[in-house]
Amino acid sequence: MAKKTVTTLIDDIDGSEAVETVAFIIDGTSYEIDLSADNAGAFRAAVQPYIDAARKTPRRGSGRRTSSASTSSKEIRAWAAEQSIDVPARGRIPADVQERYRAANG
Repeated sequence: MAKKTVTTLIDDIDGSEAVETVAFIIDGTSYEIDLSADNAGAFRAAVQPYIDAARKTPRRGSGRRTSSASTSSKEIRAWAAEQSIDVPARGRIPADVQERYRAANG
């Protein structure tokens, strides 16, 4: 038996059919709202003056840190090579290797 599931987004402001989910963060809290094209445009127009006056910051919660906040992957990989610890050349460095690096380098 075939089954087809259809998800219809409903605009959270006026109950019409929504065409997109708009995600935003304010005061450290993440929000999502389903909006029609008109309401999405109105939302963007309303926040645009604040966006224009704001400065961009690194994304939070992405798992990435700025180089000033943490040791770079390049430094950890170099240290691991000196210690004969195998780490992948690309991608995420295993947590235990990161912990060993921090323990050895304060």
